[in-house]
Amino acid sequence: MLLELLVENFAVADRVRVRLHAGLNVLSGETGSGKSLIVDSLGLLFGGRASAEVVRSGAERARIAGIFEAVRTPELVTLLEGAGLEMEDGELLVEREILSSGKSRAFVGSRAVSAGFLKELQPYLGDIHGQHDQQRLFSAVEQRAMLDEFAGNEAVLEKVGGLWNALRAAEGELRQLEEREQEMLRQRDVWSFQKQEIEAADLKPGEDVSLDQELRVLANVVKLKEQAGGAFEALQEGPESAMSVLKVAIKRIVELRRIDESLDGVLDSLRSAEVSIDDATSDLSRYLGKLEADPGRLQFVETRIGEVDKLRRKYGHTVEDILVFYDKVCADLSLVEGADERRDYLKKQVEKLRDEYQKAAADLTARRKKAAGKLDQKVESELKDLNMERSRFVIAVQEAEWSVAGTDDVRFLISTNLGEEPKPLEKVASGGELSRLALALKVSLAAKGGRTMVFDEVDAGIGGSAAEQVGKKLKMLAGKNQLLCVTHLAQIAAFGDHHYSVSKKELKGRTHSVVEELDGAARVKEVARMIGGQRLTDEAVRYAEQLIEMGAAV
Repeated sequence: MLLELLVENFAVADRVRVRLHAGLNVLSGETGSGKSLIVDSLGLLFGGRASAEVVRSGAERARIAGIFEAVRTPELVTLLEGAGLEMEDGELLVEREILSSGKSRAFVGSRAVSAGFLKELQPYLGDIHGQHDQQRLFSAVEQRAMLDEFAGNEAVLEKVGGLWNALRAAEGELRQLEEREQEMLRQRDVWSFQKQEIEAADLKPGEDVSLDQELRVLANVVKLKEQAGGAFEALQEGPESAMSVLKVAIKRIVELRRIDESLDGVLDSLRSAEVSIDDATSDLSRYLGKLEADPGRLQFVETRIGEVDKLRRKYGHTVEDILVFYDKVCADLSLVEGADERRDYLKKQVEKLRDEYQKAAADLTARRKKAAGKLDQKVESELKDLNMERSRFVIAVQEAEWSVAGTDDVRFLISTNLGEEPKPLEKVASGGELSRLALALKVSLAAKGGRTMVFDEVDAGIGGSAAEQVGKKLKMLAGKNQLLCVTHLAQIAAFGDHHYSVSKKELKGRTHSVVEELDGAARVKEVARMIGGQRLTDEAVRYAEQLIEMGAAV
């Protein structure tokens, strides 16, 4: 149930706060007064598409906030916990902000959520029924969904859908395997040759890099020995070597230190340099010891590089690339070798899934046909109460192609005249008849109760006694659900448990929407206006009082 709604900077509303109640809440007002303000605001709280056009001129953002009282069902708790949310005292604060740039933000319990999450949350809070929703009655998919809702087919639908998806996946894999089989058989010899060629090379990761390095060394042994030997002599051998010069410097500093101990740091640095030169000459000595011309090794390395280069031209730029290609070839060969076994398994799996799907779909069909017989009688009964006593309503459940929703085509058929065969809704029902049929379906499907139901222009195309019957139905429906009804008919407004007037006022050169809850004389005046227009007559006032008294007695 919607307890309170706050609307700020939305369309012509600068700030509107409405406290709503259980039962039938009626909203009325002049044409263009902004009666749909509540409906449009709730549409956004239920995850509807936001647009910068709804932001009040001159404002940076529009804000809508609703406090809902919700039934704590296991499904709702699971949904909230999945988003890190929880209810507080059975209430949920749902908010939506629309920036003037067109971007929007959504919040539940002051925590940011997506508009998609609001759509998931909507079924637990309420729904909106307007003229657009009446057009949805023409959709076979929507008709099937309504029948499944009435039948309580959620678990069976989930089972059928799961089997259908599994069947489609198995059939797709089998088809792909069979399509690829001939190509794979043609490729098998090629893959086997590639696998053997790479295996024969016995490649090691990084081998190409190390071979290139070794080749550079072996091809330049003479130059390397010459340069390394020269460096060794410059560091260690001869009176002009770095070590000889350094030792002379150390000797002189030692003598100077006897006079000035402040040279300790210089002496330490020179001795550190002496150790470094000694280490460097040792390393060079070992390096020179390994530098030996080896024509045999050079030829081997050149040959090995040739072998690796041959494979690189075919299978990859590096040895690592070649090894990745090798793994893929091995995997492809495994598929070929295991194709027969996999194909046999998939054929059995497809057969098994088809059998399970048929059984589950048959169960779903039986449930739909049983529920259809109950729902069409219930709807017919409701239509009689709505001055459509000659109407026949039939739900036809016929065989259709297999799908995720089973093997049924569900159609709502109606005959509004005696002696006429029932036909699809779009070929028979007028606007007023469609409005009453939509209400009859809502009443028939609302057995559980406990939700907020919004009716926008439910009175389209009707009047007189039909309007009175619609009002009674809405009143009855409000016994289990909170109803918000936007109407222009006094016969419907009179049945309201609570009545709100929506109007526009001008203040300081700006137009403002105002929503006021009416009671007593103010309500009688508004119902009288709905009867006779702005010019109130004593007759209109008396008739309004009679209508309200009659509505209260229901």
